[in-house]
Amino acid sequence: MICIELAEIVMQIDNRYDYTERLCRDYLTDKQPELFLSVTEEEIAAEDDGRRFPMGYLESVALYRKISEAILDRDGFLLHAAVLEVDGQAYAFSANSGTGKTTHIKLWGELFGDRCRVINGDKPLLRVRDGVVRIYGTPWSGKEGWNTNTSAPLKALCFLERSAENRIVRLSDGEALPLLFGQLAMPVEESAAMRLLDSLDRLLCTVPCYRLGCNMEPEAAQVAYDAMK
Repeated sequence: MICIELAEIVMQIDNRYDYTERLCRDYLTDKQPELFLSVTEEEIAAEDDGRRFPMGYLESVALYRKISEAILDRDGFLLHAAVLEVDGQAYAFSANSGTGKTTHIKLWGELFGDRCRVINGDKPLLRVRDGVVRIYGTPWSGKEGWNTNTSAPLKALCFLERSAENRIVRLSDGEALPLLFGQLAMPVEESAAMRLLDSLDRLLCTVPCYRLGCNMEPEAAQVAYDAMK
């Protein structure tokens, strides 16, 4: 059993396997928990897609599914995106696998050096409160394991696509919403889905969204930053 703090929420995790504790080591806390989460053996087994992952890994996936559902009650949600911070502001990049998200994040690191750090490489948590969208690091962060136990206000959300030339355009809410839906885990329960939709509406009212067509040249990071800063 461990206690972790994610997105300013302290959670007690009743884990069966040591893998979860190792994964969450940078997020451990001795604060009083407000959420109590566990998964059953059946829920763990349901995460097995036939690739024979270790049971500890499958437990961590099942637990993060529970966390992403629980945070909906606290004005938050999980977004499939890579997030970095430059000068105290967060920039999130979302795209389908294989689009070049990891490469683009590396280009920002090369461009900004110590001014830039990765908050999360794959599955950050967002909370929309008091007119501010804040994005948080989590240990669930993709194969690179890029994550930092920190948070920052979200300056912009960008959807990546491959292009021979670097170009960026700002999206309307109507253009951004279907792209957002493609990077979310929609809850089954209607009440939970409505809470998520409310958070998305407040996100779109607060944070500008962009579509970036980019290649793998360093110029791509500069074009993106100049438009979104």
